[in-house]
Amino acid sequence: MLYLYNLTSEYQASPLGLDEQKPRFSWKLKSELEHTLQTAYRLCIDGLWDSGVCRSNQSVFVEYAGPALSPFTQYRWRVMVWDNHGRQSQWQEGIFETGRMGTPWGAKWISAGQDTEACPVFEKEFHISSPVKKARIYATAYGMYDIFINGSRAGESYFAPGQTSYQSRLQYQTYDITKLLQPGTNLISVTLAKGWCKGRYPFQKHTDFFGCPENSVLAELRWEDEAGAVTVLGTDKSWRCTSGPILFSEIYDGETYDARLEQAEKTSHEACELDLGFDNLIAQQCEVVTVMERIAPVALLTTPKGETVIDFGQNMVGWAQFTVTGCAGQEVVLSHAEVLDREGNFYTKNLRTAKQTVRYILKDGTQTYHPRFSFQGFRYVRVDQFPGQVDLSRFQGLVVYTKMEQTGWFHCSEPLVNQLFDNILRSQKGNFIDIPTDCPQRDERVGWTGDAQVFCQTAAINMKVSGFFNKWLGDLVADQTEEGATLIFVPSMQEFQTSSAWGDAATVCPWEIYIAYGDRRLLARQYPSMKAWVEYIRRQGENEFLWNTGFHFGDWLGLDAQQGSYQGATSEDLIATAFYAHSVELTHRAAEALGYTQDAADLKTLHQRI
Repeated sequence: MLYLYNLTSEYQASPLGLDEQKPRFSWKLKSELEHTLQTAYRLCIDGLWDSGVCRSNQSVFVEYAGPALSPFTQYRWRVMVWDNHGRQSQWQEGIFETGRMGTPWGAKWISAGQDTEACPVFEKEFHISSPVKKARIYATAYGMYDIFINGSRAGESYFAPGQTSYQSRLQYQTYDITKLLQPGTNLISVTLAKGWCKGRYPFQKHTDFFGCPENSVLAELRWEDEAGAVTVLGTDKSWRCTSGPILFSEIYDGETYDARLEQAEKTSHEACELDLGFDNLIAQQCEVVTVMERIAPVALLTTPKGETVIDFGQNMVGWAQFTVTGCAGQEVVLSHAEVLDREGNFYTKNLRTAKQTVRYILKDGTQTYHPRFSFQGFRYVRVDQFPGQVDLSRFQGLVVYTKMEQTGWFHCSEPLVNQLFDNILRSQKGNFIDIPTDCPQRDERVGWTGDAQVFCQTAAINMKVSGFFNKWLGDLVADQTEEGATLIFVPSMQEFQTSSAWGDAATVCPWEIYIAYGDRRLLARQYPSMKAWVEYIRRQGENEFLWNTGFHFGDWLGLDAQQGSYQGATSEDLIATAFYAHSVELTHRAAEALGYTQDAADLKTLHQRI
């Protein structure tokens, strides 16, 4: 039997809110016969377009070539294939839904009008007079946000709208809320945190490192009744702003939550409208960050200092969720760390200034909690305060990362090698929280380009990272300087430093993703950036065939570094020029793959001369 499975549109299964006029479709073949190959396909979309029978083995990124797609519309597509054994598959069906596709927003940017540590909550009551057939929310923020409809959370994502080069690219998300609405009175509630965009950051003593406007949110509800009538409700000054139960939330420092404030009477004021514009808004480009795994703790320890410490048995990134019973006003305080010191005590010096502390103030009764706008990197949790006896059954580790499918496995007869592979995989998960970072625990966690280019190929073997890197490489282009320099971390936070090996992410990552997934559109989009980086290097050296000037990290963290230095002994000029040659070679390969004949010839000559 010839069977089709794993149907995707633009990297995703059944994507919601796709802003692409020419989406591409992919599928996989399954057969009980060996050496089965596709020889032809036929692709149809809702009677809108029919490819006809195409004699082709292409089964990834088959591009739509029909009439213009409409916004806010769900499309069904189906595909069948023929194989080299003369067999024809059954039709297999997939769906995708378009997003705004440039439709003007029926909403205003709103803010609390003041900067406080507490997370403001924006609320709006609205009435629905007839049953809802379909309902969506389109939302984004300068900061982080989440949405509740009638007390239920919209979607499974956390840390929306994600970290991007905000002035150029701010993602909006689409949520299906059809089942959350009801005839009669409804309540929407949006909580806004500072997040990456407006919170504190390393290397900066202020919070305006992205040059963003004030902490603010934009949201538009659209619902359709059974008769097809569409109602639009957007954020504006009619929304009320209140103080919520999250008293403090920062990426590095943790979260403080007062459960007593969930139902308390609160004063509210009119939200402030802001004229911030919409030109930088783009649809969500990759899978969301969400809870991907749950881990039970393995031990309850008492350290030599008398500290009560929970051991989760492995390093993880996310939250230590707990269930607690007590009286209003009692507190739970948890501190997070990766390691114990050599005496077996709780150790946090490697976190530098990151506090990684969660504080929860109880309401009456039994309650369960985890943070919403902060994440921790840890194996050990010190219980600084907890009502009653600490019981491991009341704790659970929630592992959070971008929703990537595992695609690579390794197993051998040596347990230590298997553990090494497991460690690598867990490191990838912990450092792929919306962007590729260097570490998930201390006061850094930024998109170092050097780390990304070194690990990109391995990442694509271990997990499906096509959408993840598609999104991040868009920010790499947005942050590239007019001179063509690629920066040492992306998003750049107004830091304009570059270095060999770090800046070479501009060539290495697009090529590795192309090799892994065959995405010519991505390669073509990144090619001008690849070429600009090569041209930038060409202008730096004493001649156009060497890179022997400027700052470089060199062999960073080399084991042969001198005391007090992080740089290994290998010549920086040698490393820089070697990477120069490598980037030229990869750009030459990209030019060949894209059919840019003259560029390919010029780059081949340049590579030989380097």
